[in-house]
Amino acid sequence: MALKFELVTPARLERSIDVYMVTVPGSEGDFSVLEGHAPFMATLRNGPLTIYSAQGAEPETIEVEGGFAEVNETGLTVLAEHIAG
Repeated sequence: MALKFELVTPARLERSIDVYMVTVPGSEGDFSVLEGHAPFMATLRNGPLTIYSAQGAEPETIEVEGGFAEVNETGLTVLAEHIAG
């Protein structure tokens, strides 16, 4: 089972991939999203977005600055104001 993950900045669509899990730096604390997660929205704080391509895989980390995360029936979309790199 895979989670559809998209990372979007004001400039462009940065990522659109299927992953196992993503840990998001929420303004009220970090949270992890797997496929089938309940729908919700959260604001982001500056911090690491951690992407796991498969269960047990080494994570990839992307620093995000501000924005929103939306989980819905199609997956997880992170709308970041800025990403490092």
